[in-house]
Amino acid sequence: MYTSIVVGSDGSETAEIALTKAIQIASLSGAKLHVVSAYSPTPSHVAGAAPMAEAYQYAGSSFKADSVLERAMGRAADENVEIEQHAPKGNPADGLLKVAEESDADLIVIGSVGMHGAKRFFGSIPNRVSHKSNCDVLIVSTDRD
Repeated sequence: MYTSIVVGSDGSETAEIALTKAIQIASLSGAKLHVVSAYSPTPSHVAGAAPMAEAYQYAGSSFKADSVLERAMGRAADENVEIEQHAPKGNPADGLLKVAEESDADLIVIGSVGMHGAKRFFGSIPNRVSHKSNCDVLIVSTDRD
């Protein structure tokens, strides 16, 4: 069975569906769960700081990732699943793949958002992960009718 599972979450309703499936699989198999919430830093001006480049510090975006990860930690703890959180900067697909490689994951769980329509052709996260992963990938149907 699986020993190391990586799941991505951005806190959306569809990501919660994928997280629920990953927690279920981790609980049944005794796997360690790695929850990933990638973010892109956004510059924000710090009042009273030095002019130009030094006046901007990166903030804000990581706060959402931290919040998403805290909620996931609570949900996994309720199911007695060992969990580790990751908040890589940058592209979500690249973050998932990097964490999967670093944690020697044997499964990546991701929602199906972006698998239909134009996004499918222009690089959805599930599409990129499924084509670049070195381990099993479970794309959970998150379509809402």
